[in-house]
Amino acid sequence: MEITREHFGDAMNLIIQGRLDGYWADHLAKELTQVLREGVHQVRLDLAGVKYMSSAGIGMLVQFYKQFEAIQGSFTVINASASVRTLLSLTKLDTLLVADGGLARPAAAVAPLIRQLERGGVIFEIFDIAAGAALKCVTVGDASLLAGCRFREADCHRISFPASTFAVGLGAFGNDFTDCRSRFGEFLSIAGAAAYLPTDGTNVPDYMLAAATFIPELQVLYCAMAEGRFSHLARFDATKEIGAVRLSDLIHAGFEIAGSAIIGVVIVAETAGLLGASLRRSPALEDNGASGTRLFTFPAVREWLSYSAERAHTRSLALVVGIASRNDERQDAGKLFSMLRPLGPAPWPAGHFHAAAFSYRPLKKGTLDLRTMVATLFESENLESVMHLLNDTREISGAGESEFVRGACWFGPISEITERV
Repeated sequence: MEITREHFGDAMNLIIQGRLDGYWADHLAKELTQVLREGVHQVRLDLAGVKYMSSAGIGMLVQFYKQFEAIQGSFTVINASASVRTLLSLTKLDTLLVADGGLARPAAAVAPLIRQLERGGVIFEIFDIAAGAALKCVTVGDASLLAGCRFREADCHRISFPASTFAVGLGAFGNDFTDCRSRFGEFLSIAGAAAYLPTDGTNVPDYMLAAATFIPELQVLYCAMAEGRFSHLARFDATKEIGAVRLSDLIHAGFEIAGSAIIGVVIVAETAGLLGASLRRSPALEDNGASGTRLFTFPAVREWLSYSAERAHTRSLALVVGIASRNDERQDAGKLFSMLRPLGPAPWPAGHFHAAAFSYRPLKKGTLDLRTMVATLFESENLESVMHLLNDTREISGAGESEFVRGACWFGPISEITERV
């Protein structure tokens, strides 16, 4: 089989020569998957050079038609050979797949674009989804207790996370502190979903989704949580010149887009690689042998942290949740600032971000409903990991930071910060 690409603006023609049987259907499927990863949402197949197509080939075409339809794209067959056109007609698929006049069906309409912004080779399409909306933040617990693993029963908080909230911190699913003592790990919560990575040795992430009157609940050692609506949605795509977008670049853009020095952030994006860490052991165990001078110093850090020295989960889809601050000028944010870490070599800006890594799926263009997007990820894709995102700014050996190819960011200004001890 020979496959030739032709670009027409945002659309692409794939000219196919050869047989579309069971063997070559897999070959074409890999090519179409790559096209989707490149962000192309309108594809036209020229099958004039295909003299034979089996049911395996038909099944593959229907599969990708559904994938493109799900992201409001278009997937059509043009210039089909006589044998292919006859087969599609007999199977009643010609009205579904064959385009009249060789033109792709137009993609579904998207919400009006507010403006475009280009920063450092990244193109942002910005949508105003809740003008004037602001988030209210609450810090729970004392993050400084992590240094010596000094968490005890009195430091545990039972917290529910309805769909109107998001949060990052240390917690576990369970009945009480005793039940969760050996499993406390990194968690995130957003839009009615909560996920965490247990530290009991299983190393398999777990999650809960809101349904009917059920609301996810965790036993929490500490967290930063916020409630309210995000003011802006920003779609982004890295130009070919830079290839990928750093997390810190997205956050810098978020400060500008939201018009605030402290922002809540959610990102759903295709990854170029995540750089982060997760706890290997629970910081609430009595016999953990930790002290403030040992926990995050070499060599004890190897026992406590699973660290990705190189970027992990490349070419996956990541759900990132967190809070960031441009500076330390906010007078009511002392406890929140203690949970933030530098996003680069300078002390500020700083943030606290957790990521859930999923198997890859393409994102539709235009506006996205956050709750629908999150539910779809947890219900349809494989949750691979949950981690705390870090940056490694060492001059020679540093691995840098998490990077993304394209995706969507929700930004919102944080107007109020309170503490819950």
